[in-house]
Amino acid sequence: MSKTNYVLELEKPLISLMKQIEELENSTAGNYDDAIDRMKSEFYQLKERIYANLDAHQKLQIARHPQRPYILDFVKYLGKNWIELHGDRAGHDDNAIVGGLLELEPNLTVMVVGNEKGRDIKEKQKRNFGMPQPTGYAKALRLFKHANSFGFPIVTLIDTPGAYPGLEAEALGQSRAIAYNIQEMFNLEVPIISVITGEGGSGGALALAVANKVLMLEYSVYSVISPEGCAAILWRTRDKSPEAAKALKITAQDLLKLKLIDEIIPEPSGGSHNSAEEAANNLKKAIMQNLKELMSLTPPELKENRQDKFRNFGVFEENI
Repeated sequence: MSKTNYVLELEKPLISLMKQIEELENSTAGNYDDAIDRMKSEFYQLKERIYANLDAHQKLQIARHPQRPYILDFVKYLGKNWIELHGDRAGHDDNAIVGGLLELEPNLTVMVVGNEKGRDIKEKQKRNFGMPQPTGYAKALRLFKHANSFGFPIVTLIDTPGAYPGLEAEALGQSRAIAYNIQEMFNLEVPIISVITGEGGSGGALALAVANKVLMLEYSVYSVISPEGCAAILWRTRDKSPEAAKALKITAQDLLKLKLIDEIIPEPSGGSHNSAEEAANNLKKAIMQNLKELMSLTPPELKENRQDKFRNFGVFEENI
């Protein structure tokens, strides 16, 4: 269960049962050991049943959980000697994008870049809720090129509703910034692994996800538009977002079947917000396995691998 006061709708039956168990454990009126054991068994069976049958909209809620770990939570457990790097070298430092060097293993330093949403309202405003401006994508690209110059593999941890859609961002060339990142990432000569850790929203996510390997955490989502935005366009009401979430095929399981991602990383029971450390351990294991494979490729092979991967999206054969 979540360790915070924030409770998802799907968690409410579990919360209710857990409270009953705690009341019996704290009771001095008699011995309820047998009843407690039976109810605990019911709890774990119910939890397994709930999480084995989640729909796309429920997975979206888990992906958006306010206590889900972000990049600064993950780097605490992924490695040592984290050195955060700032700025786009043009006078800006977008706080929605965080990046730096991390010693993943002895003699293996990687460049980690990703989104930071913030926790309390003050930090959320500072981080712009994880939605980068054009300067954020310029910052990310500077770090990618820095890694490329020194031969550091790149790991991106993506959790954003999308690029910031404000008037100022559009005036400063938001779409161009995203397109330029996508173009330049294809030309990098180091291994790139991208992981959708929460929300992978539209081009704002893709600008960090042109990778040799694209992975997703079990309850993360990746989509061209938010279900709410899709519902507003198609049905003119956000109330239809559950139907839109299902139709959009946004879950890790759907995207693996469509061969748009390479691997699903398992999460702790109930979601990563229950244990950032366990989630990070699973994440690190997946990153290391994929890096081992990619580091055997030459720079030209890495570029070709990445380009072929995206060219093959949507390719099909028609038998007449």
